[in-house]
Formats: sequence, structure tokens, C-alpha cells
Amino acid sequence: MFFTDRTDAGARLAAALRHVEYESPVVLGLPRGGVPVAYEVARALRAPLDVIVVRKLGVPYHRELGFGAIGEGGVRIISEDIVRRSGAGREALAAVEHAEQENLVRQAQRFREGRPRVSVRGRTVIVVDDGIATGATAAAACEVVRAQGAARVVLAAPVAPPDAIAWLRTEADEVVCLSTPPGFSAVGEWYQDFSQTPDEEVVALLMRAAGETVAGAADESASEGSGGSGPVEVASGEVRLAGDLALPAGASAVVVFAHGSGSSRHSPRNRAVASALNAAGLGTLLFDLLTPAEEADRSNVFAIELLAGRLLDATRWLRDRTPLPIGCFGASTGAAAALRAAGTTAGTETGAEIGAVVSRGGRPDLAGPHLAAVRAPTLLIVGGRDTTVLELNRLAQTELTCENRLEIIPGATHLFEEPGALDEVSGLARDWFLHHLK
Repeated sequence: MFFTDRTDAGARLAAALRHVEYESPVVLGLPRGGVPVAYEVARALRAPLDVIVVRKLGVPYHRELGFGAIGEGGVRIISEDIVRRSGAGREALAAVEHAEQENLVRQAQRFREGRPRVSVRGRTVIVVDDGIATGATAAAACEVVRAQGAARVVLAAPVAPPDAIAWLRTEADEVVCLSTPPGFSAVGEWYQDFSQTPDEEVVALLMRAAGETVAGAADESASEGSGGSGPVEVASGEVRLAGDLALPAGASAVVVFAHGSGSSRHSPRNRAVASALNAAGLGTLLFDLLTPAEEADRSNVFAIELLAGRLLDATRWLRDRTPLPIGCFGASTGAAAALRAAGTTAGTETGAEIGAVVSRGGRPDLAGPHLAAVRAPTLLIVGGRDTTVLELNRLAQTELTCENRLEIIPGATHLFEEPGALDEVSGLARDWFLHHLK
């Protein structure tokens, strides 16, 4: 079984955990990659989400050999047998534990940003990771959760080797794993996209989960005609497009995402940017511009007029639900759709709904003559090593008459996969929207 990304893995894992929903569980994600998977599980099961911070204690000079683990709440699990066999002195072992305790506190504070830890005492707890290799961290997490007072521990992961799962069944009350391939060598080989999960995404997902009541959010939105958060359907003519709406409490504006190059609302890069915007108090709407049937025809990726029409329908759909200013974040061909939508109706009531545009690795040149009509302040972000797209953006910039700026991320390629590159994109987009959407 292969997974598109962690969002896809989380949705599939949630389906396999439906039987636990009636136990009113708490979902805990192992940082960092386990949190995006756990977020999808928590949302589907209507359960509270938190992070479980566990630090393994490695024997000095032989760190891969663990002599115990520590967790929040003063939980301390030590294997006296390994301590004896290691031959390490008590002072050296104490130094390791002290250093890991400091790391644990720092990491927990970073992820929660002052929010209290979700209590697991007396609860069924689902511990989630994006995959299991040796099982050591997962086993330590199960021990920590049990020591914190959990009544029942369910360990869940999309993929793991058979021998690790056999062992972990002795550590947890129940293990749910979607795939246990005999030829397992690494978790990442079972994902199409296994890019690193940044701290900022973990923080934003936890904040979003803490601020939402996901159960019934979409129904509440429809019945009250207000905002809301959760899965939604965007109407575009006779087509219904799946989406995810997030409106943090006190949101100052909302940003619609226009995906490109055949991507969807599950794009890990756009979701990472959306999480950063949510953390800054901006709402986001990620939705599929094309139906599954339309995606099968690759030419639709470049059907800019169609994509722009869908984008305008999404802004109208939002306008019926919230009075907040609306911006648009476009990637690849989605950036062309965003600019065409803003330029086609510039000066009309519909065009005024798009108050600012940000393009990430975009193809603004595909908006053609509509560029000159764009009135929304526009930020173009391109990787310094994405030379062809950079030149196209420079040419497109000469056609823009609105307030605009070109930002080049040094050393970044088209997908901004280099360390820190996507964080720079998120920061630039956040500042642009906060300044221009008022």
C-alpha cells in the first residue's frame, strides 16, 4: 500500500479506526511527521488532538541502545537490566537524562505555545505516527501514555515492518497498521511525498485542532450562514468541489488557495503555508479546482479560464459565509488562475473580492492580457534556482500595473524543498496578506 502524503495516510488510517470513535478517544501524534497524520484521524473521529513528546534515553557512547524513556508529567521509565549491562556510570546516565529532560520541556513548549497538555487519565488514547521503523519510539510512547493514566492504548500507523508490529502488540492494547510489507526498509519509500514536516506545521495543526470543534462545523456553517471550520463543498455551477475551511477565532481575513500542476487540496506544501497563515490569525480555504474525472485529462491543468472561474465561484461561496476580506494564494498554474480571476473582473464587485494575491513558483505569464487589469497587490515568490520560471515571472511583472513585488528565495528550486525555503515562502505570504487584507 502506497500513500500520496501524510494527509492521505491519515484519512485512510482514520477509516480503519472508526470502531474506536465510540470510546471518545484522545488522539496523540508523535512529532513531527506523526502530527499531520494524527490531525486527520482526530478530525474524522471528532476527538481532541495533542502531541506526545517522548525522549528516548540512550546509553553514553552507544546512543542507539536505549536504557529508558521520559515523558511529560514526570514520567520516567528505566530499564535497570540495560543500565547494569551498559557499564555506564550513574553520573553519565544522569547527564543524559538531564539533557533529554531539557529537550523535552523545550519541545513541548514550542509545539503547544502555552496551551495545557490534554489529559489522558482514564481515556482511550490513540498514539499515531506516520510510520514505524524499529518501533522503539512507538513503544516508549505507549509506555509513557500508560504511565500518564490512560485506560487503553491504541497504537496506529500507516506502515511498519511485520516484526516490529508483532513486538508492539505486546506494548499496546491494540495495534492498527494499514500495511506491513515484508520487504520493508524505510518508511519514506511507501510515500509519494515524504518531505520533512516543519515545526511550524506541527504548531499550526495543534492550534487549529484546539480552536475548532470539528464535529458539525460544516453543518453549523451552512445552517447559520456564518464562517466555520472543517470539510466543506464549494458549489461551482453543477459541480461540487471538496474543500477544507479553517477560520481561527478572531480571523482578520481568509485566503483561498489555487493549486496548480494537477495538485489538490492535499498538497503538503500548500497545507504547510496554510498552517502558517492560520497561526497568524488568517483563515484559509483549500479546495480542489478540478473533479477527479477532470484531473484525468492533463490538459485541464492548463485550462486557466476554467480554473479562474472555479476560483471566482469559491470567493462568492466564501462571501456568502463571511464578511472577511479575501485574498488568493496561487501555486504554479494556480497563480495564473488567481491573477486572471482578479484581472478579468477588476473594478467590478466580484473583482473587488480578491484583495491581494501571492504566487508561489507561479506561471503568471499564463494569465496573458489579463495581467494589466489586475488591481490587487501582487507578490511573486520564485526560487533562485528555478531559472526558467524566474524569467517568466520577471516578464510578467513588466505587465502588471498594480502594486507588486518579486521575491527570490536564494538556492531554492521550483518546489521549495530545500531546508527553510518553504518557511520563507510562508513568512512572506503571511506578511503580504496581513498588510494588504484589511
